[in-house]
Parts: sequence; structure tokens; C-alpha cells
Amino acid sequence: MATSTTGQVIKCKAAVAWEAGKPLVIEEVEVAPPQAMEVRLKILFTSLCHTDVYFWEAKGQTPVFPRIFGHEAGGIVESIGEGVTDLAPGDHVLPVFTGECKECAHCKSEESNMCSLLRINTDRGVMINDGESRFSINGKPIYHFVGTSTFSEYTVVHVGCVAKINPEAPLDKVCVLSCGISTGLGATLNVAKPPKGSTVAVFGLGAVGLAAAEGARIAGASRIIGIDVNPKRFNEAKKFGVNEFVNPKDYDRPVQEVLAEMTDGGVDRSIECTGNIGAMISAFECVHDGWGVAVLVGVPHKDAVFQTHPLNLLNERTLKGTFFGNYKPRSDLPSVVEKYMNKELELEKFITHEVPFSEINKAFDYMLQGDSLRCIIRMGA
Repeated sequence: MATSTTGQVIKCKAAVAWEAGKPLVIEEVEVAPPQAMEVRLKILFTSLCHTDVYFWEAKGQTPVFPRIFGHEAGGIVESIGEGVTDLAPGDHVLPVFTGECKECAHCKSEESNMCSLLRINTDRGVMINDGESRFSINGKPIYHFVGTSTFSEYTVVHVGCVAKINPEAPLDKVCVLSCGISTGLGATLNVAKPPKGSTVAVFGLGAVGLAAAEGARIAGASRIIGIDVNPKRFNEAKKFGVNEFVNPKDYDRPVQEVLAEMTDGGVDRSIECTGNIGAMISAFECVHDGWGVAVLVGVPHKDAVFQTHPLNLLNERTLKGTFFGNYKPRSDLPSVVEKYMNKELELEKFITHEVPFSEINKAFDYMLQGDSLRCIIRMGA
């Protein structure tokens, strides 16, 4: 079914970041039609993730401006480019910052979700097909962000970065599965795999850490210990199954020693969701010898070095890393949406705020003040 806009440039509203750290400006942009292996999406709901804020601040990486941020969203396919066979206009979808081409060695591996073609690239501001942007204002390009750019009423995305989901699923809830919540949930369910009745430590109780805790709750962990230097987060975390709390600032010895004492030698599984190198080392050293598994999720500073004594590994502790919860976007996200639909996974508790698109800068304020887990931004409002 072709819509009246198929093959046409669409004029719509987008929130443009003209320079680092400055409030976004709602502008009229032109969105070009999708080229080969691309789809154009109508975004209905998007949410703000800390990664958007980090690259908007542009303190630690190559600044690419003007740019349209946003990568956690839900929408509907408006039109498809040449060669696209598994999506059609009207499909309900989640765009994802990483992809699944289904052809490369990673996609063909049952173990990996790190597609060679479409894995995250934060420096690239253009489409891989032709090295051009699909967004412009007065003929001047506005750059993409991680292949998604969902802070726009319409966006163009590579088909490999689009998960087709159950059309009954409410997009204002499941949109949070396109990044942070799946990352934390999958780190627990797919990588740490805690046995029923086990003890799980979660370092960092932001949205990703709480999603990791939610995974531990779903897996049937008996103790879920939350570690955070901000005690304001402890009360909220109870809703996610966290039943014990440790603030490293309350102790004058390493937190891994505190956890080992609390758990008769160490926790069964730990999930690190801060990116702080000290927390990463603590998360590894706090797991029990013989069977403990630590999973690193947080992204560290580029110069950080992980140091631990090799005996910690020789004593049969396992250290793992994960990217996007080990989910393959197209193959696996539809089933995560079904976990929500059958009430196994709760998403409402992650959504703390909601704003109309015209007030998108408020979402940044909430995140910077540390007041929000996820703020839903309603497009067309």
C-alpha cells in the first residue's frame, strides 16, 4: 500500500541540536525518501536515554553538529526503499541504534549480536548507503545519530536496524525496549543467567541497572542487592525487586569485601551498569569463587584499565561483557515485547515522566537533575 507521501520529500518537525550542550530547537526539516535497504518511519513516541545526553554534551568525543539525536523510540513504517522485503508501510516497529544485517559472520553466529555492517557508530552522521544525510534545512544537511535520529516526526533508518513488533503493543510503553531496558534485562537473562534462588548484585541503579534487577526478579533470584552512591535511588529500586542496598560511601573498605561478608563469600552473579572502572573491578571481585559470574554493561572512560589479580580468575570466577543485552535486534526484540504483553516484564515503572515534543528540553532537564528513569516524548504534541 503506497501512501501519498511515498517517494516524496516530507516536511516535518524535528528537534535539532545546533551545537553542543545548547537546548534543542524545534525546526521544520525536510526528510528525503528512503533509498535501497532503507525505510522511512513515522515516530510516534521517543524517550531520552543518557547516551543522547552524553553525545549532546560532546565532552569526550568528536562533535558532529547540527544533529538530530534520539534512538529509543516506537513508530510506524511510512514507506520502504528498494530491496526491502520484510517490512511494509503500516508495520509497527522499534528502531534500534545497532543492527542485524543477517548476512555477516556475527549475524550468522548464534552467540553474537554485533553485526559487522550495522553495529553502533557514534561518529557517523550519514547513511551508509551513500554517505549522505536524509535530513536537511534549506538544502544544508542535518546529521543523523546512531542511525536512528528519532527526535523527528519522520526519520530514515537502515532496514537492518528496525524490529517489527506486535501491532497490539502500546508504542508509548514498548519504545523503551529499543535501547536501555533491553540492555539491562538481557545482561541478566541472556548473559549472567542467574539460577533460580541465587544472589545477584547490581551496580548502578539507573534505568539500565534497574532493568538488570528486573531481569533478576524475572529469573527468580532470592536476593537482589543494589549498589549505588546515591541513596535517593534505593526506594525506587524496591519496585524492581531490589531488596538489599549498599552505598560504598558508607564503608572505609572496598565494597567487594562488604558484599562477600553479606553473602558468605560472594554473590552468585553481578551486573555492572555504571561504567565506572572501580565499580567494574568491584563487580568482578565480589562474585563467589568456584561459580560466580560478573557481567560488564557500563561503558568506561576511554583510558580506563581493568586491573585484578589473575588468581581471581584462576579461582573459577567468570568475567563477561555484553552489548545491547546480547539481543539481535530484528530476531529477538519481538519476543521481548511479548514478555511485556504477557505481563512477565513490567515497563510502566521505568516511565517516570512524559512531555509533549514541543517541551523536549524538559526531558533533558529531568535527566540532568537525576530525577527521571525514562521520560516519554509524545510526537505530534
